[in-house]
Amino acid sequence: MSMPFYVAPEQQMKDKADYARKGIARGRSAVVLQYEGGILMVADNMSRTLHKISELYDRIGFAAVGRYPEFENLRLMGVRFADVRGYQYDRRDVSGRQLANIYAQTLGTVFSESLKPWEVEIVVAEVGDTAADDEIYRITFDGSIVDERGFVAVGGSSESVATVLKERFVADATLGAALNTATHALAREDGSERELEAGNLEVAVLERSREHRKFRRIHGRRLTTLLEEGRAGARGGSGGAGGGGGTAAKGPSEGASTDKDGTDEDQTDE
Repeated sequence: MSMPFYVAPEQQMKDKADYARKGIARGRSAVVLQYEGGILMVADNMSRTLHKISELYDRIGFAAVGRYPEFENLRLMGVRFADVRGYQYDRRDVSGRQLANIYAQTLGTVFSESLKPWEVEIVVAEVGDTAADDEIYRITFDGSIVDERGFVAVGGSSESVATVLKERFVADATLGAALNTATHALAREDGSERELEAGNLEVAVLERSREHRKFRRIHGRRLTTLLEEGRAGARGGSGGAGGGGGTAAKGPSEGASTDKDGTDEDQTDE
């Protein structure tokens, strides 16, 4: 009987990591960053139904890149955990840190015990009562978890995207200016430069001033208006992150009334 080939554990882990990174790099990036009214989440995604950005709970959002079936399973797992814990105890007992830890444990177990690692990278964001209370966690395919400050980019060419974000990010930027910063960074993925229109983007916010459920999608006319405002502010010489002018600050309240204005909410009940 032939003996199986021996592969050192270090080599196995390296091969799994390389496999996961290559799979994630084939997709487009997503960014999560703070703005004056909360947390903005933007993904380069042309699909209207296969979401990279979703709501997990009242104050908590989820962004992911990689293989859709795998990160969708993680999203559903997080939603169910949050719903059960909030029902059994109190809605305030559900936190982004808990969900990030659960995701890290799950991905770490899959990476170490499964032959094939999951090709996913996710962000869990929780908006606080003040900007200092905001939390952004990045969880990688091997279960590593990082507490990010201000902004984070995942997937695709996340390093080049993060470099642009670092140059232009301003924590108290208006929504239009923050969106311009995010799209400017995503448009320079892979070292190229392209123009991202509303149809290429999936955008949502965790809006600090909203009652109860903070998550809100932005699309349609409202998204187009914000993109135009952000670009106009950048051309006006105020800088990509600080531009946008005073009009962009009105955005969250203007588009919240009807779906026709380009806003809606995710339902977390599965």
